[in-house]
Amino acid sequence: MTVVLVIVILVFLILAHEFGHFAAAKLFGIRVDEFGIGFPPRAILFGKAGGTEYTLNWIPFGGFVRLYGEEEDRDQHGRGSFIDSPRWKQAIVLVAGVLMNAIVAWALFAGALATGVPSIVDQLQPNETSQLLVSDVIPASPASAAGITAGDRILSLEDQQGNMPAALTPTAVAAFVEDRGGRQLVLTYLHGNATTTSTIIPANSVDPQNAGRPAIGVGLVLVANVALPPLEAMHQALWTTEGSFVIVSQSLWQILKTALHGSPDLSGVVGPVGLVSQVGDAARNGWGEVLELAAFISVNLTIVNLIPIPALDGGRLVVLFLEAIMRKSAPKLVVQLLNTIGVALIILLMVTVTYHDIARLFT
Repeated sequence: MTVVLVIVILVFLILAHEFGHFAAAKLFGIRVDEFGIGFPPRAILFGKAGGTEYTLNWIPFGGFVRLYGEEEDRDQHGRGSFIDSPRWKQAIVLVAGVLMNAIVAWALFAGALATGVPSIVDQLQPNETSQLLVSDVIPASPASAAGITAGDRILSLEDQQGNMPAALTPTAVAAFVEDRGGRQLVLTYLHGNATTTSTIIPANSVDPQNAGRPAIGVGLVLVANVALPPLEAMHQALWTTEGSFVIVSQSLWQILKTALHGSPDLSGVVGPVGLVSQVGDAARNGWGEVLELAAFISVNLTIVNLIPIPALDGGRLVVLFLEAIMRKSAPKLVVQLLNTIGVALIILLMVTVTYHDIARLFT
């Protein structure tokens, strides 16, 4: 089911991108010969309207829009031809795809915030469920020695008499530990997908700022699914979308810098295999987190498509800019060669990223 969910997310985001191209082309009177779900060979022709065929294709990974007089059909001229349209119209049609992905990202973030996403809370509201998570671990502390890491979820804590904290909250757990300095405690926590039980002994001088207070050396936060009112969610989603664009842009710039130095670091880039794992983890935390992850993927698609690589919208915009300077269309053979090189680069990148995805499964 996780694989199906990944396919649904990717198809939806790619179709949204293609719909941006479609809507802009229709607005400017450019003929759209086909709007396809999936990639050929064709499975079903839903029908034809406004000169456009709407199809379902056998390869279910995305979709496409086929414009009259575009790319491989640059010899097609006349009314409704993409290549004969003013270059500013062509540019808007190309940009419309990434603009649609940006809008979809905002809408998905708004949906996630309205549905409820994990957020740090100070106290629980009535009937609200929560998780107690480790935010950080002090080096050389009892918790560090037990193998606890940031992100682990605390499931239970008890002493040798079976006593437990009044509640699984940061304050209650800290008070429970402080009263039992030097005594063994049994801590059960979730690390990844594995439940682990460790014996741990609170000690003094673990936290330099509270040297005389027994502690195990962890920072704790209470996390609950918090849903915002719809209008507030829509407003907050603007800032969330902006922050995501900054994060993704900075990450891609770091990858580019390492590539220019001859040692590209793609170990942190997630491909289709790694995406299945991430979507599965998100699904276990609720639909809000699934929507949030889908929004983040849409932000990635927006930025990646603007990279000036042939075959991507960014590369096509560069060609269009050069054509505007030269005041003539680029030779068809040159455009086809650039697209072939671009596709080869994309395939090489996907193979490399997939290799890292698979390697992470065994480490």
